[in-house]
Amino acid sequence: MRVHLTTVFAAVLALATALCAPPADAKLLVLSYHDIRDDVARRGDPDPYAVSTQNFAAHLDWLHGNGYTAVDLDTLVAASRGERELPERAVLITIDDGLRSAYTHAFPLLRAYGFPAVVAPVTGWVGLPPTEHVNYEGPASHDHDDFLTWAQLREMQASGLVEVASHTHGLHYGALANPQGNTIPAAVTRLHDPDTGQYETRDEYQARVRADLAASAASIARELGQRPRAVIWPYAAYNQQTNAIADELGMAISFDLEGPEQTIGRDLHGLARLLVMGNPTVPELVRELRGPADDEEGLRAIQVDLDYVYDPDPAQTERNLDVLIERIHRIRPSHVFLQAFADPDGDGAADALYFPNRHLPMRADLFNRVAWQLATRAQVQVYAWLPVLAFRPANADALALPGADPAEVFRLDPTNPDARALIADIYEDLAIASPINGLHFHDDALLREGELPDLFPGDPAARTAYLVDFTHELHRAAERWRPKLKTSRNLFARPVLEPASEAWFAQSLAAFVPAYDYTVIMAMPWMEGSDDPQAWMDALIAKVEAQPGALDRVVFQLQTVDWRADDADSKSVPGTVLPQTGRRLQAAGVRHLAYYPDDFLRDRPTLNVARETISARSFPYPED
Repeated sequence: MRVHLTTVFAAVLALATALCAPPADAKLLVLSYHDIRDDVARRGDPDPYAVSTQNFAAHLDWLHGNGYTAVDLDTLVAASRGERELPERAVLITIDDGLRSAYTHAFPLLRAYGFPAVVAPVTGWVGLPPTEHVNYEGPASHDHDDFLTWAQLREMQASGLVEVASHTHGLHYGALANPQGNTIPAAVTRLHDPDTGQYETRDEYQARVRADLAASAASIARELGQRPRAVIWPYAAYNQQTNAIADELGMAISFDLEGPEQTIGRDLHGLARLLVMGNPTVPELVRELRGPADDEEGLRAIQVDLDYVYDPDPAQTERNLDVLIERIHRIRPSHVFLQAFADPDGDGAADALYFPNRHLPMRADLFNRVAWQLATRAQVQVYAWLPVLAFRPANADALALPGADPAEVFRLDPTNPDARALIADIYEDLAIASPINGLHFHDDALLREGELPDLFPGDPAARTAYLVDFTHELHRAAERWRPKLKTSRNLFARPVLEPASEAWFAQSLAAFVPAYDYTVIMAMPWMEGSDDPQAWMDALIAKVEAQPGALDRVVFQLQTVDWRADDADSKSVPGTVLPQTGRRLQAAGVRHLAYYPDDFLRDRPTLNVARETISARSFPYPED
């Protein structure tokens, strides 16, 4: 018997890779500190990231006494290569920004406990000239005496305990990101020029980031004799482009703030860290490390039409936005699914978008601003709500789904390479322009039984999987610019209640649950024409419950409007129905709730009803 050498080589390579892979249970905790000083207020310090010397010492003492082993980057790299196992309860200490307290207060304690650490200064702040100041956290600016010197960094590095990473040279600021004046972390923002109304090009953006990171690495190499191999991006804001630039400059390790703990693999990009803030005592830190119990978590989402915010008069748009932000802040859901497309004619297809892009008209450069305001002022997770197929570009007819019923929503052909590329471009442009936490795929991703009959004929599950795979392709396109994006996707109720109808939708609960972070079932009995909404909802719950693990990942999206009503005044679902339905769903084991639509301009549903149904806070919803 002859065996081809390439087959043998492939087998040997696979075995070697398996033997060198890091163990599946290699867990790492990374803690992110900033300023360590004696005079931090117990509560309400102007710098929310400052930790008192006493509490920092107590943290190290607790870690040391509770079985944690402090590790350095050498151990981490070796573990990622399978050359060494991470010790049980491995912990890595990082100190950002380059404040002098890293040397005067943290370093002596690190030495006392033998804890290694990564110190990541903004190199443009090291040895700051006496005449310059930096606007840092709190009301007062910082000057030369507040930041590390190169001599202090050399001493810490020479101890063998401290490794110096880059925190960039000068990207630790919010850059002008849209025409309305919002500022967003400079490393992930294409700068907006208010004089020309133009944004940086992709090449200009990458050149700016590369020049800054190269300057930082060169400074560290010149002053410390060793180039950095890790970068800690300011505000944990990075993307695949910035990490690729860091890789080119020798920094293949990067960190974010998604803590508290992770499994170490070969890829050391975007390592999670727990941001230590609020000057926690040891009991408070331990609670953070343990995280919330599963039964305390639950998504509460409102799906918001950006069409309600937009007005041809920019001043009115701003007033509408203020109403929205105030309402969301007072309701306090955990998530907002925010419309990123415009459908002025109401036919279900996107005729324009609310962000700069390559293929459709931009109705207004608005999505970026609203998403950022929701995240920063209302403290919610923002998922961009976009169609999957229902776009109407200038060449729509050439890319249209062939044989589709004109009465159906207009969709592009997912088997057409040009259509696929166009839609992927739109998702990439969305991510370039917008600070978002996730993508919410619209309900338009469906295929009727007679559409594309040659695509997996007689195999509805394969057609469903085909569209699922396409949404994954769109997710990857967006993640090039916004890493670790979550995903959710609307699912009609009928394929859940009648699984055989998958042939008419190319959608199924069994396919969606493992494919997305959340599957958002449109639990809308009036939309489905039910004469007994309660029995209809009970049947829907039973179907979801029968799918293993589904209740942990399925969102029940309630309707606030009965679209069958004849006039606008009678369309609203009665105020008592929404909260009662929400309570019944939770009593039946449903963890995640949403509703649509929210007419924030007319207070429909009313603030009290919205709070009772969807607030992530507990009654009586304190005003803050």
